[in-house]
Amino acid sequence: MKAPIATSEGIFLAEFSEEGLCFLHFPKASEVSAKEETAEVPATLRPWVKLTTAALKAVLAGRVPTEFPPLDLSAGTKFQQSVWRQMLKIAPGKTKSYGEIAKAIGKPAAVRAVGGACGANPIPVLVPCHRILAAGGKLGGFSGGLDWKRRLLAIEGHAQYQA
Repeated sequence: MKAPIATSEGIFLAEFSEEGLCFLHFPKASEVSAKEETAEVPATLRPWVKLTTAALKAVLAGRVPTEFPPLDLSAGTKFQQSVWRQMLKIAPGKTKSYGEIAKAIGKPAAVRAVGGACGANPIPVLVPCHRILAAGGKLGGFSGGLDWKRRLLAIEGHAQYQA
């Protein structure tokens, strides 16, 4: 089930499985159709949509979400899931390098694979892949585009990354 989420930064598109939020698409990438924008969200999903909306709006406003919807990270491999779980441990305003994440999951030589897992993150913003930087504090890549990565880092207090 898909649900549009209107924010000050545009309309994100959230997708839910029976387990929880499984994908979050950036506004330009989501291309939310009029049909999706006006679709009635089933009553069973409304609490998750409400939690997703509140968490997303909090992050975009530079606040720490008080609660998250259940996250369904099953779309990835076990390795990717371990990277995504590690990213969830990074506090707002903090960053880690690809190498630090690789070491934290017990795979210190898997720096490039960590980058690939970041790029495959199905729930960006809430699973904070934007907080992962290349060596030397360089931006690296970002599935939503570097403008989004800069914007999210700036929201969290990293003014040096603003364009």
